[in-house]
Amino acid sequence: MRDRTAPHDPAARSHLTWTGGGVRLVLGIGGDRPAALLSLRPAGAPPLADPAAADEAAAPLAELQVLGHGRFPGSHRYADTTVGAALRYTGHTEATVSPADQEGPQGPAGAEGGRGWAELRVEQAEERTGLRVTTVFRAAEGVPAVRTWTEVHAAEGHQARLQAVTSAVTGAFLADSGRQVDGVDAVFGDSDWVAESRWRRVPLREAGLAEMDPDVHHHASRGRLAVTSRSSWSTGERLPTGALVAADDSWALAWQIEHNGAWHWEVGERRVGAYLALLGPTDAEHQWSTVVAPGRPFTSVPVSLAVAAGGVDEAFGALTRQRRALRAGRARALPVVFNDYMNTLMGNPTTEKLLPLIDAAAEAGADYFCIDAGWYDEDGKWWDSVGEWLPSRTRFPGGLGEVIDRITARGMTPGIWLEPEVVGVRSPVAGRLPEEAFFRRHGSRVVEHGRYHLDLRHPAARAHVDEVVDRLIAEFGIGFFKFDYNIMPGPGTDLGGLAPGEGLLGHNRAHLAWLDALLRRHPDLLIENCASGAMRMDYAMLSRLHLQSTSDQQNPLLYPPIAAAAPASVLPEQAGNWAYTQPEMTVEGSAFTLATGILGRLYLSGYLNRMTPGQLALVREAVAVHKALRPEIAAGLPCWPLGLTGTPGPWVAMGLTPQDPAGDSLLTLWRRPGAAPEIEVPMPHLRGADVEPEVLFPGPGHGAAEWSLTWRPESGVLRLAVPGAGPEATARVVRLRRR
Repeated sequence: MRDRTAPHDPAARSHLTWTGGGVRLVLGIGGDRPAALLSLRPAGAPPLADPAAADEAAAPLAELQVLGHGRFPGSHRYADTTVGAALRYTGHTEATVSPADQEGPQGPAGAEGGRGWAELRVEQAEERTGLRVTTVFRAAEGVPAVRTWTEVHAAEGHQARLQAVTSAVTGAFLADSGRQVDGVDAVFGDSDWVAESRWRRVPLREAGLAEMDPDVHHHASRGRLAVTSRSSWSTGERLPTGALVAADDSWALAWQIEHNGAWHWEVGERRVGAYLALLGPTDAEHQWSTVVAPGRPFTSVPVSLAVAAGGVDEAFGALTRQRRALRAGRARALPVVFNDYMNTLMGNPTTEKLLPLIDAAAEAGADYFCIDAGWYDEDGKWWDSVGEWLPSRTRFPGGLGEVIDRITARGMTPGIWLEPEVVGVRSPVAGRLPEEAFFRRHGSRVVEHGRYHLDLRHPAARAHVDEVVDRLIAEFGIGFFKFDYNIMPGPGTDLGGLAPGEGLLGHNRAHLAWLDALLRRHPDLLIENCASGAMRMDYAMLSRLHLQSTSDQQNPLLYPPIAAAAPASVLPEQAGNWAYTQPEMTVEGSAFTLATGILGRLYLSGYLNRMTPGQLALVREAVAVHKALRPEIAAGLPCWPLGLTGTPGPWVAMGLTPQDPAGDSLLTLWRRPGAAPEIEVPMPHLRGADVEPEVLFPGPGHGAAEWSLTWRPESGVLRLAVPGAGPEATARVVRLRRR
């Protein structure tokens, strides 16, 4: 149900306060100005003291770059658009959206179950262009966050070519924090293959918002801090998540762009105040534009904004709660998966190699066994010939079913690797499907790294991938897919005369719709989201899928910073951190790599079949500890006692704090080569508490050194000492138990 509230007098400026879920919004509406988001606070926080002053500095609620209208003054920024400035409030509606109706612009937000979300729709119009613009806010109960996007329609007799549409614009972080630009830092992250999730914290004045005198120059700066991701690796260069944090850590606004393709965000200074703008694809950055006309609307990509009275940890804790709300009603099983790839078979599986691994994985306690890349390969030259996805006859002389039968006989669910969106240039499938089923530009198929890219808007492309997946499930009882994605198609496809970025956005949305349909057909199926590791680690994908590979990093010494930082982008219970212990490792070396997985989703690999009974016992213990902790992992909020941002040191730490203040906290502490034998780890949320530190992993009896743990309640610091510490890497998983 949606109930219309009486619109305010459009000639008078007023303030609309809306409390939905766990947030309270204040918007400026009416009068001769566009609507604006003035405040975004947790519902229980004190209200904004001076909405009128915040309104004077507020950015328009929506900015639209429209061909033929532009910006004033001109710049590269997604601010000061003439259409955005000319929008005028026409009304708003409030409603509670039931789970069955929660589908937003890119699919479900907890649409499989859970409670309804509160919804606010703010409507505006621009008379010259005939554009009708609706900003949608949705909030989940008890969560200090809001999901938002923009819907654009054209009135009868009008059409317009959009070149950029913001999903969110606000300068509320200044009014809510009580700070000026000089007192705010930006927290944002870079990402790359095997170098994922590298975070930094930079004062806005050093990040691109240079100080100038807007009164002398009669308008605001044209500078900005701009972060862009291109093509279909949504996290291949930059992370779609960030935060604006008061320099004293007293207030934070965090966000994530929930899109599996190209996106852009920026922070800029206005003549008075500042703004944050979040967008999907744009013309300037991504060759995207689209025409809106009567019956042909456009909806921007969804984003989430989360707020906290605190610093970095609190900001990402609020986003963690929002991510769980987005996944409400999705499958919650958290099985331990053994995958044969990483530092093990590396894409070269055979029956002979797999059968002993299957037995060892079962002995270690794995719930699922995934056969990774290579299962379809006959001659070792498979990269550019994939697409049919038929089991190899040479690799499995008795058939792939023999291997699958061993997996199920050992009590595990079978899984398999698949890269569904690509077809190799030498694949027979490349000639069977119509040209329109592939990405094309200027009349030619797009080729990248020896593969064509399927366009899932086309029914033949969808029918092909449906046939492959349904056949593997029906024939082999596959219960887990590792969906990989190792190429990017550039700016997109111009098939049908579209701008390439519009074609890419259409495919991105068709891909999500395909996943939704797949999971409706097979509701018990679990799917890993992989794209050369974590190159598509966004919550368009992760609101649907179950496990995120956090990296392809094969060096265990380089993995801890990646694993520790991952929960800033992905739920701890989805963060698939590889634990690839090997028989040639020492006890401490094995503990180091196994510990990397315990406080996320333990993603097991390694030659377990070559281990001694004592070595396998350590693996079994890691699996057992992880399984026992799964309820706490799935409810905990991440923290970084040694900091999230900056260059990682030889000591790395990541923790999980309970939402119940009386609960226990968990820590993983990695000591890499060159680290001091002692360190103090601050846990400020436990200051003054009576806490007993306890090592959960590795336990006694394996020959690992016994760490000295001392809790200092007056300062809230855990002091660690590693006796006889040498150059070898070591790690421990610790519980801070409240007494």
